[in-house]
Formats: sequence, C-alpha cells, structure tokens
Amino acid sequence: MTIAITGGTGFVGRHLSARLDEEAVIISRRAGIPIDDEAALTAAFAGCHTVVHCAGINREIGDQTYARVHLRGTEAVVAAARTAGVSRIVMLSFLRARPGTGSPYHESKWRAEEMVRASGLDYTILKAGMIYGRGDHLVDHLSHAVQTVPLFGTVGFREKPIRPIPVDDLVTVLLGAIGGDLSRRTVEVVGAEELLLSDAVRRVARLVGRRVAVLPTPVWALRALGQVTEWVMKVPLVATAQVRMLAEGVSESAPPAERLPEHLLPRTPFSDEQIRASLPEPGGFGWQDLRIAR
Repeated sequence: MTIAITGGTGFVGRHLSARLDEEAVIISRRAGIPIDDEAALTAAFAGCHTVVHCAGINREIGDQTYARVHLRGTEAVVAAARTAGVSRIVMLSFLRARPGTGSPYHESKWRAEEMVRASGLDYTILKAGMIYGRGDHLVDHLSHAVQTVPLFGTVGFREKPIRPIPVDDLVTVLLGAIGGDLSRRTVEVVGAEELLLSDAVRRVARLVGRRVAVLPTPVWALRALGQVTEWVMKVPLVATAQVRMLAEGVSESAPPAERLPEHLLPRTPFSDEQIRASLPEPGGFGWQDLRIAR
C-alpha cells in the first residue's frame, strides 16, 4: 500500500520514509505541495491507503502560522483524504496539546487533533513528547549551545521532568499505527527514561568534552530569550512554545491519553550511545545560524 507523509522532508518524516517498506508520497512545501492546498493534497493522496500527518511548526515565521499549518492545514488534509478515498489518518501531535492554555501552539495542536477525531476516518493520534535523533532540536541544539557558551539556564527554579524519545522508537510506533495496531485511539508516546533537562545538558556536554554551569533561571527570562532567538536565528536556540513545554514538564500527556500496548512501548534510554548517534558535527553556533546570513 502507498503511504502519504505530510511534513515528509522534516525530521520525523524523513526517518519514517526511510523505514517504510511501502511506497511513500512526500508532502511538503519543498515538494511543491502547500499543506493547506486541498486540491493539490487530493491529487497527491490518490491511491494512498494511509496519510501520516507529521506537518507542524513550533514557531511562526511569515505566512507559516499556527492557523495556517495546524488548523487550515489539518482541515485540508482531512478533506483531501476523504475525497481521495484514504482509509486512515495517523497524526503526530504534542504530548500536552490541550485547550485553555493560552498558548497558540498547544491550542492549535489540540484543535487539529479534534478535527482528525471527528473526520469519520479511521485514525490514530500520537501525543508525543520530546523527540531526538540526528538532525533534531534537542541534542543538536544542546551540543551547539554548550560549545558556544558553557552556561545553561534551567526553565524555572523547580525543573520539571522530561522523557526524551529516540526518533527510531517513535517511528516504530508510527509503523504500528499505519498497520492498524492503534485504530481509533489517542495514545501518549514518551521515552523510557525520565530525567531533568539539566541532566540531559550535562550528559551532552560531557560527550562533547565540555563543562557546563547550570544556573536556576526564571521562566520569564527564558521566554524573553526564546523571543529574541526566534527573531534572529534560522532555528531558534529555544522557541517560546518550547519554553512553555519545558516549564510544564514533558513526561505525561494532558489531557491523559491511553498507554501504548507493551509491544510498542519505547524502551531505549537517553544513553551515551544514543546521544553519540544523535550528535551533529562538532562546533558551536556561528554567523551561519543567524537569519541575516545567506
């Protein structure tokens, strides 16, 4: 069967397409198919059994807004899937996406979930936590950060835990959902090990040969840093939506979602081996990471 992947050139989409035995149809702006173009999506979905909806953003840039990508994009994906005769939608959402938070990221992700649940199609929604692997926004950014400035500010004076999930473990869950293991279910997907982000920072720093000082930092200061880095960096050091995520903790779903069946539960810890496999080329942030750089 043929599988369509929205956000197919992104971090998770690339790893999924590499593991698929079936033919994959890649949907992305780079492939010339805007996520909110229903007609183009309908044509692309023709002959596809399943759509894996991975498209998403964690900051707004220009016309790439939460309203366009998460809301109008998901609305177009659902409508195109119905028209094209797609049997199943598998949506990758965020662990703590929910209404009433005041966060456009969290709330738009939740509304997208609701569209998929109400689509009338067979569906699976994966509420995933922090995902890491080569080319991620976790190990990649932590590595560059500690090689640039040997300081790390905790998100709040009382850190909340995280449960990082390797992208390979997440892809295994996606493959199970594509195969129908999680039909009409909303499930949480978190890593096997719970730890603090500061512990993750120390592990990454040790493996790149750096020492790092961890400083308690108020959430408002990290939000301000996030806003500045969104303005000036191609990929921000930390997005304001990510600050919100870390301030809450990224270890359990909200609202509570179902637990994965035993055969799909991630079991890989945030180990030295996994971190080494995820590390980018050595070096800190530089001028090439700024939005003014060409």
